[in-house]
Amino acid sequence: MTTDTQQLNELERAYIVLTQKGLPICSQPYHWLAEQLKITVDQTLDITSDLISRGIIRRIAAVPNHYKLGYILNGMTTWDIKDDKAIEYGKKIGELPFVSHCYLRPRHLPNWHYNLFAMIHGRNTQEVQHYQDQIKELLKDVLQTHQGKSQDVLTSTRILKKTGLRLKVRN
Repeated sequence: MTTDTQQLNELERAYIVLTQKGLPICSQPYHWLAEQLKITVDQTLDITSDLISRGIIRRIAAVPNHYKLGYILNGMTTWDIKDDKAIEYGKKIGELPFVSHCYLRPRHLPNWHYNLFAMIHGRNTQEVQHYQDQIKELLKDVLQTHQGKSQDVLTSTRILKKTGLRLKVRN
């Protein structure tokens, strides 16, 4: 079901279609966008702010290709930590310079005990292990153990398509 805050007018839809693959790499991307939409830069910025406030745009950020930067190993570290400490420690882990994202997820007992996840990237296995060890040290007082394990790391074996929802261009 669509609510009023999720509906897009034609200008907002055009904005999203133009930006869904990223803003152009130029000195004034919002000027470029305004030109494409045939509106002013101030109007473009107002649309941006409105889409953010409605939760349609969640964030605007640079997304580097970590493979091209030499970070070829990825590890999703998984942690079983005390629930009452999960938010506090999740924020601490998310601030580490080698963590690209960190989030809480529900446990799926009895098979999956982990509730905190942090993605790390490294140039080699030793670097990924070193980062995982640093997180473990940070969490040492709040780790829980089940069946002898309080952590795990899931490594990627191939690059998957990484895109969000895409709107079709209307003819």
